[in-house]
Order: sequence, then C-alpha cells, then structure tokens
Amino acid sequence: MTEDIRIAGDGREAEAERELSWRAKSVGLAVLDIDDAELMHSWRSDPVVAHQMGIWPRSLTAVRARIERDVEDDDRDDFLIIPPDGTPVGYVALTGQNIVNGTAQVELMLAAQHRGQGHATAALDAVVDLAFGELPMYRLTAETHTDNAPALAVLAKSGFTQEGISRAACLHRGRRHDLAVFSLLRPEWEELNRPRAWDA
Repeated sequence: MTEDIRIAGDGREAEAERELSWRAKSVGLAVLDIDDAELMHSWRSDPVVAHQMGIWPRSLTAVRARIERDVEDDDRDDFLIIPPDGTPVGYVALTGQNIVNGTAQVELMLAAQHRGQGHATAALDAVVDLAFGELPMYRLTAETHTDNAPALAVLAKSGFTQEGISRAACLHRGRRHDLAVFSLLRPEWEELNRPRAWDA
C-alpha cells in the first residue's frame, strides 16, 4: 500500500528544542533526523497506526535504516510536526517529488493523543504551502483508507479533492481495503482563502 496520508500514533516529549525549517501559524516543521528513529518507531508500532496506515510494524533498526536512506533521497522532504510547546506531535512529508512534472505525494501521521487539536490540518497546510510557495509543484496527491474518517476530514479541510477510489488496493488483517485518492492543484491552492505559512 502507498503510505500517502497518515493519522495515527502516540507521542513523546521533546528532549531538546528543535530548529524549525518551516513555520506556520500554529506548528513548525523540523527536518526529520536519524535521532528521531525511536520516536517514529513508537508511532509506527501503535496498533491504531498499523490499522489506519495498513503497515506492518518494523523493528527500530529497520526504521532507523529507512530514515537514513530517506535522508539521502533528494526526491523527498520529511518533517516532524512541532507545536509551540516543542513536543513532536506527528510527521509530515512530501515524497516522490518530480520537479519536471511538478508533482509530489503527501504523507501525514499524527500522534493519537494530539488529535482533535488542529495540528494535522495546520501541518498539511504548511507542507502544501511549502510545495506551492517554495517548490515548483503543480499537483499534490494523497491516498488513505476510505474508512479513515480523520484523514478524509483533514484532506477536505485543506482543499484536497477526492478524485476517486482505488478498489481493494491494500490488504490488512485479512481484508481488502479501498483507498480514496485525493489531489490538490496549484490554481486550487491559489484560490484557498486562508493565511499562508509565511504570513504566520
């Protein structure tokens, strides 16, 4: 399964203040680092995450290796979501960036105890502003299970349009799940009536 929109997990207190590489009104984005492997592992190991993302939990070593690999990948940007109190509350990324075509995919994972506070929408809006305001993207896409109500709501609130359904596109716990396919185009983003990240 593609892992393009993720809302799940648990959180831990920030051990040290993180340098923010992108700021928005209520959250900042800090570049994901190898030292964040334990935090990412704890989020990915949560049963709710496994269900909503359709993933198989990986070992800490595997998660660390994946982060190390992704750090070297010029076609993606991975961030921790940091609210004003400095506690990482989730993860957001632009992956599969194709500068020629101006396309990328969005990934989002929010810690369970930090849901319902607006962090997911704020982080998604921030990374969308990065894609369209600083990078030459024209089209962003995201996918999530059709029964992942929190992710569906966040995508809609951030201006994404559901294009269709990928039927029985992933297997989880012995059942096939449909994926909702979403997109947001640059002209649609330009018409959104909300402050941009750089206005924060």
